[in-house]
Amino acid sequence: MELSLPLDYAGDARQAADEVAALEAAGLDAVWVAEAYGFDSPTVMGYLAARTERMKIGAAILNVYSRTPALIAQTAAGLDAVSGGRAVIGLGASGPQVVEGWHGKAYDRPLGRTRETIELTRRILRREIIDHHGITDMPRPGGLGKPLKILTRPVRPEVPLYVASLGPANVRMTAEIADGWLPTLFIPEKANQVWGTALAEGTALRDAALGPLQVVAGGPLAIGEDAAALRDLVRPRIALYVGGMGAPGKNFYNDLAVAYGYEKEARLIQELYLSGRTAEAEAAVPEEFCELMSLCGPEAYVRERVAAFREAGVTMLNVTPVGPDPARLIETVKGWL
Repeated sequence: MELSLPLDYAGDARQAADEVAALEAAGLDAVWVAEAYGFDSPTVMGYLAARTERMKIGAAILNVYSRTPALIAQTAAGLDAVSGGRAVIGLGASGPQVVEGWHGKAYDRPLGRTRETIELTRRILRREIIDHHGITDMPRPGGLGKPLKILTRPVRPEVPLYVASLGPANVRMTAEIADGWLPTLFIPEKANQVWGTALAEGTALRDAALGPLQVVAGGPLAIGEDAAALRDLVRPRIALYVGGMGAPGKNFYNDLAVAYGYEKEARLIQELYLSGRTAEAEAAVPEEFCELMSLCGPEAYVRERVAAFREAGVTMLNVTPVGPDPARLIETVKGWL
């Protein structure tokens, strides 16, 4: 199992990148850079490539609406070049609020777009001449364009492509064609009941040449006799996603909370969050939800949590160290993996 960290995309990007670079020496294997509707992630990833030597640098995620498949392939090739072959590209559909509200694109055919983007990105990185007609036309019919191949030679002909997915159809497709999976609000003890069938069905169609599906998940990390109280750090994030990431009936994360067995609580969290009662929404998040998404507590307890994530199929533990000495936490957990 590898160890990674999600970069804080809402703060000072240079400071956050410098802190991550310092954790590389402690054993951190990878960093994931989110984008949302703040700083673009490729710029920050390029800075990280210059500040680090060994760790993988991942996008989590590039949405498949605001960039063409060709541009995503160019980004993968460019990041792989400046990092010396350390790029990992996370892809996903994001959500209609960001895609339509920020990027001004219609939120349509998310699975088809993701599948097509993966296919085209792989073909472009192999330097194939692209003549493709589907959701994206390359070249556009009746125009002045002609089939092209990428001008530069990528460092690697295959850059790992991960997918952020939650719904059964999307998870099934991820298990079939992606190199890795980036689930959100992942509870290891409940993962199989929610995604087990979809993962099995997708895996049955998977090309053996892809190797096993890699899975990235985790949560806040704190070790100590009084660290259990820090499990509440995930409460605002759960409330935001379950309550605020979409309208009623159009929130994938709310659907996930329901699938986990928190149906009544999910409905209440959404009602409170959308009415502006954020603190009450956070208080409505079940204690168990916070606990099972965290790695906070005495050492023996955290070891048990690490084992639970491993047993659920997680291959890269994605943690946010909490406390004055994050390097010590990374070094400690890395020694267990």
